[in-house]
Amino acid sequence: MKDIVISGRQIARELAIFAACIVAALCLNAYAIIRFKTEWKELFTTFHITLAIALILFALFALLRAVVFGCRRLLRRKAA
Repeated sequence: MKDIVISGRQIARELAIFAACIVAALCLNAYAIIRFKTEWKELFTTFHITLAIALILFALFALLRAVVFGCRRLLRRKAA
């Protein structure tokens, strides 16, 4: 069985993408606080929900990247 090697560059890229998903989820939460005129303490008290939304965003983005990568790979094979 082969070993799977993940480079440090790939790990850093995935961490940066996940950090961007967390920031996007926090921005959505802040928008909801402003929109519905609630207290700012909800930014901290609902952090577990924010992390769940960030994980969903990360999964959706990973799915999108997989589709794009698969299409590029198919197109490359047809051209060769």
